[in-house]
Amino acid sequence: MLLSRGNLSNWSTRLFTRNNATMEIPKRTAEIFEVLSKGAFICSNSATERTRQLYAIIDEPDNYAALQGYFAAINFVLEKGNEYYYFSRNENKQSIERKLDAAYHWIDVVDFFKAYDMAFGVGYSFTVSDVAVKVQVDVNLRNKLEQLRKSKEDSYSDSIQKLVKSLCEDTFADLESEILKSYKILSSFHYLEDLIQNIQIPDEVQDEIPE
Repeated sequence: MLLSRGNLSNWSTRLFTRNNATMEIPKRTAEIFEVLSKGAFICSNSATERTRQLYAIIDEPDNYAALQGYFAAINFVLEKGNEYYYFSRNENKQSIERKLDAAYHWIDVVDFFKAYDMAFGVGYSFTVSDVAVKVQVDVNLRNKLEQLRKSKEDSYSDSIQKLVKSLCEDTFADLESEILKSYKILSSFHYLEDLIQNIQIPDEVQDEIPE
């Protein structure tokens, strides 16, 4: 017996049967589903204790196997990355095209922050003001920001803040310190780096790229 998606938060048992095998579901499965079903990542180095606890629950080998089977029955694939977890699903052509558009946007965002500091990656801490100071003195970085700005009326700090906000909303970064207004890059950033690395450039375009 498998509990329906709608009953995830109200189960009377934490056992389910699949392929004639009975498996125990972790107590906080509903919380895990709530986070992952929104398209968010659960990272080992999250700034929030709750998320780190959920990561530790999933990361238990027996729990991971049970959750994979449980979610698969409701058409969600629990994927394991480098210190993070997320859901994937079989998607139609339109959804794939939207994801490609988003991927190209993230390429530009990652390129901007790597131009700010090549060390920008998992575990990196920074503030918007630090980035804004370098934008003022680095023409290349400023040009990259100009290409990303949606409103030319925004200050450079406002434009950077919007980029950081998008990183946080998509769980690639967390606010690390309210007082210092500092942010930390999460392990899910590996997902973006892998995505960029795996994008195939068509041969005809590649031929046009100078050595």
